[in-house]
Amino acid sequence: MHRRILFSALLAFVCLTLASCFKDEAPNTECDVLEAWVGDEYAGYFSQKSDMHIADVPSGEQQLVFTVRLLSELPQVSVHFNLTPGATITPANGSMQDFSKGPVTYTVTSEDGQWHRTYQVEFREIAHPSNEYDFEHFELNDKQKYYVWYEMAEGSRNDIWATGNEGYNIARPNAAAAEYPSTYDSNGYDGNCVKLTTCNTGSWGKTFKKPIAAGNLFFGKFNSKYALTNTLMCTEMGIPFTKKPLKVTGYYKYKPGDVFTDKDFHEVTGRVDEADIYSVLYLNHDGDGNSVVLHGDDVLSSPLIVRKAQVASLPPTDEWTPFEMVYEGDAPIDETLLMNRGYSLALVFSSSKTGNTFEGAVGSTLYIDKVKLVFDE
Repeated sequence: MHRRILFSALLAFVCLTLASCFKDEAPNTECDVLEAWVGDEYAGYFSQKSDMHIADVPSGEQQLVFTVRLLSELPQVSVHFNLTPGATITPANGSMQDFSKGPVTYTVTSEDGQWHRTYQVEFREIAHPSNEYDFEHFELNDKQKYYVWYEMAEGSRNDIWATGNEGYNIARPNAAAAEYPSTYDSNGYDGNCVKLTTCNTGSWGKTFKKPIAAGNLFFGKFNSKYALTNTLMCTEMGIPFTKKPLKVTGYYKYKPGDVFTDKDFHEVTGRVDEADIYSVLYLNHDGDGNSVVLHGDDVLSSPLIVRKAQVASLPPTDEWTPFEMVYEGDAPIDETLLMNRGYSLALVFSSSKTGNTFEGAVGSTLYIDKVKLVFDE
């Protein structure tokens, strides 16, 4: 009898404990779009199947852009979203919307109903690549923390540039915009210019063995999702291009920092920091048709690269000095694939050549202005 009573009491306790666990589980507070896509019925409006899918949306990204052949021919479209667990989206997920007149604003609300985030979803017509960059178009990001750069093409904004500023914000969230690795300077060759500086990442950097952050600017996107695990994956380098590049010209100034350090922030006696400028044209799909983007670990070594250019050296100088690099490589380029955005171009500027391995000199500063891409017409 006593055993039955004891067993019943124990069973009741376990049930109450489980009920309490279920009851105390708080609703999810996240409200993010993880990926977005359109169905195969719209394939005829796109150059590549991969253009129909925006995967692995970076945290904090609030602009989702699909690129189509002709915007004027686009009918109403149903866009589908994968959201964080429990979140809801308005307008409804998969509902028909008219994107021909501009972006449509979607609002994602967290499961607990306390948080929301807005996304601008836009369909853009394929733009002809610009070939001159004077870096006059820049602004503070939406959180007013650091600067971002963009281009204007045929009256529309084109967000082709990215930096590592978002990653630096994780390391030093209280830094002023002018203290970030990638910022601007008003004393350019002509007007404003880009100022790239190798910076100390402070106590955060020492903890995660990433003691420096090189100033950089590149074609592509920065995905902070990998900032703590695989930093080189953060840099998604390259944007689709429809012309064959021949060379890149521009102007620079450079001053290396005083003390070169390794990844443990130990001084390397006798070593002087160097800046770097390079570019590659690569196939943005593999043999199975899967979309490909190059990152910091393979942007100069991927077998998908068909053309490569790199400035041999950038000697320190206080005066605006011209630079030029010529694309090399004899791999065949498919003209039809090129016109259908099957190749991407990466163009990269960095204040420390080995900054991707967290080696360099704090204070190394590279100024860039009046960059021009020369194409094979």
